[in-house]
Amino acid sequence: MINPSTFQIRVCTPVCINTPPYQLPSSSFFHPSDKVNKHPQKFIKFEPFLFFLNNQEHPKMITAYRNRRASRNANKIKKLADVEVDQVTIPELFRCPISLELMKDPVTLATGITYDRESIERWIYEDGKNTCPVTGVVLTSLEPVPNHTIRRMIQDWCVQNKSYGFDRIPTPRAPASAAQVSQILSKIVTVRDKGNAEGVMELVVKIKDLVKESERIKRCIVSQGSARVLTETFKAFSCDEKQKNALVLEEILSGLTLILPFDQEAKSGLWSNGSLHTIVKILKFGTLSGRRNAVLVLKELFSTDQTRLEEFAAVEGSIEALAKLIKEPIDPTTTNASLLAIYHLVTPSTSFNQKETLITRFLEMGLTEKLIEMLVDCTLGVCEKALGVLEGLCSIDEGLEKAYTNALTIPVLVKKLLRVSDIATEFSVSILWKLSKYAKSIGNEEGVAMEALQVGGFQKLLLLLQVGSSLKTKEKACDLLKEWNLHRGRVECIESMDFKNLERPF
Repeated sequence: MINPSTFQIRVCTPVCINTPPYQLPSSSFFHPSDKVNKHPQKFIKFEPFLFFLNNQEHPKMITAYRNRRASRNANKIKKLADVEVDQVTIPELFRCPISLELMKDPVTLATGITYDRESIERWIYEDGKNTCPVTGVVLTSLEPVPNHTIRRMIQDWCVQNKSYGFDRIPTPRAPASAAQVSQILSKIVTVRDKGNAEGVMELVVKIKDLVKESERIKRCIVSQGSARVLTETFKAFSCDEKQKNALVLEEILSGLTLILPFDQEAKSGLWSNGSLHTIVKILKFGTLSGRRNAVLVLKELFSTDQTRLEEFAAVEGSIEALAKLIKEPIDPTTTNASLLAIYHLVTPSTSFNQKETLITRFLEMGLTEKLIEMLVDCTLGVCEKALGVLEGLCSIDEGLEKAYTNALTIPVLVKKLLRVSDIATEFSVSILWKLSKYAKSIGNEEGVAMEALQVGGFQKLLLLLQVGSSLKTKEKACDLLKEWNLHRGRVECIESMDFKNLERPF
């Protein structure tokens, strides 16, 4: 009799069959102590192909198994070998020296080296380099010449290797010339004078499509005075008080955002009374894309000419429209542009008589609370601009009161120290310094100090003096340290994660 503990069963794929319960086929090995399928009418039928009997393998079975395994491995090796033979290498002549990929629109520079148009235009126009990438020679001409011979050779090679997944590259369209751009702009002027809004919209769409093709074409369009033509057209259609041409006005704004920055002539047209009122109307009642383009244009106008901010503030509903974009954000780009526009309004570099009035209007709309809530979790760009706006709002007592009474203000400001960027740290120190002075003025000198010490503000300011900052920021940090040092013995806490991966200049 066979001892059950001395043999094992090795089985292949189990097959579920309907059979009376507790019945095993005669070809199976089963020990009475094992459990059969618990469910009636169904159990597992074991088809043993290899088993151990008294710990010895059956010689015939193991030989057959090894033969089958060797055959399978041989087929796998053959398939891999076939794949290697089928691989096709792109000829070096057809590769762009910059991207090392198959060229789709080969062009040749004055040095005689051929590149893909997209790669070399990015090298010249976006990176601002005037040398040949391969030879390093300064280019006498930045205009690449199409290499039709290489392009035809690449197309023929793609056709020959179509079975390997190479599709024939299409013949590229010739890029727009200065004459073609000038012709389109002339048509815009002609159609505009006739009052044909639909015709203007079609031509503006053409300009937008050309700008998106490449940086070189964008430069060509800008050099032809497209910004001046578009701003004049915007001004002409803004005269309609009923705003029947709202769609074409939004389309023109969309085109203007693609050719930033503006020249002085274009800015003058947008600063006109009619254009400014129209931009504010789009900012208030336009589509989402229209409001986004409007605030992008305003950001450009504010950042380059802050002497005319009063004109914008005088337009009814302008301040409320900007604040709405912060309270009801559309996308990160719009939020960044809105914050930057508000920053120029609340912290003008020139004398601005209505500054305090404007800040009060922003405070009444709950902008302080929204900014602090935004600072809890935001991107680097948004954080810097939000801190800048908050610092501007805290330049009057009403703004300081709003920030002081908010429970998140001190923890958030301390958290941003040495964590985001140098400018964010400077804004945070400035706000903390203003809040400390405000708390002292209302008789609660230890209010800010106690809260800042609990979140590790003292240690961060000490570290700030060591890692380096502007002279004005250091002075404010020293003032804060002197005030907070008086209360260190009462409460102090530090979060070590705040100093993790901190880069020091020494």
